[in-house]
Amino acid sequence: MSEKIIQDALTTTFHDYRLTRGERKGISRLLQEHANQPSHRDFIRSTAFRLASEGLDQAASTDRKRILEWLEEITKLLVNLERNPSVSKQASEAFFSPIDDCVHRIGQLFATAKKSADICVFTITDDRIRKEIIAAHKRGLIIRILSDDDKSGDLGSDVDFLSRKGIDVRFDRSSYHMHHKFAIFDQNILLTGSYNWTRSAAEHNEENFLITRETKLRKAYQREFDRLWDLYA
Repeated sequence: MSEKIIQDALTTTFHDYRLTRGERKGISRLLQEHANQPSHRDFIRSTAFRLASEGLDQAASTDRKRILEWLEEITKLLVNLERNPSVSKQASEAFFSPIDDCVHRIGQLFATAKKSADICVFTITDDRIRKEIIAAHKRGLIIRILSDDDKSGDLGSDVDFLSRKGIDVRFDRSSYHMHHKFAIFDQNILLTGSYNWTRSAAEHNEENFLITRETKLRKAYQREFDRLWDLYA
């Protein structure tokens, strides 16, 4: 567990003494990924109580109720995790743009991946995602990208740039489109949906993606990626 990641996340949500819907999802997700041992959960619990205690000492009387409600929310998330110990391995997540912070979640997947990322997307033009891909590549992640040959020449496309940085990239070389939008991290976590990796998708379009560790689905997408990777060699 990265204690700094958890501590920073709790501190950020504590700033206004409340958990928004997005923050609740984010904290729940971090707990699932990083709190898989009792000692980890003890650290999270003690950090939350320390923040609340310090806040109560300094807060105006009108804010004290909100601080206690924030602490109760964090405690409930921990209790739910402890009651469902398999959730970190089986839980699926749904994200919808532009209301959810889709770019941040994709960035987290690259930041926490340990070995590999297989990316099969129509186009990449969001430079924030490009930066996460490059950062993961620099720390040794094995990255493979499949993309559409026509879109690679569009203004703002990052795919050729990523190729020049040494990342393995292959194109469909077809009059038709390679229109998939999915990625597989560590051959274990699948991201798939309508969401293009573009700023328009993040900020304006009604898009979605699903993240799942469901074995049957993940293996099916991995087979398709490997088939296309060999086809476009």
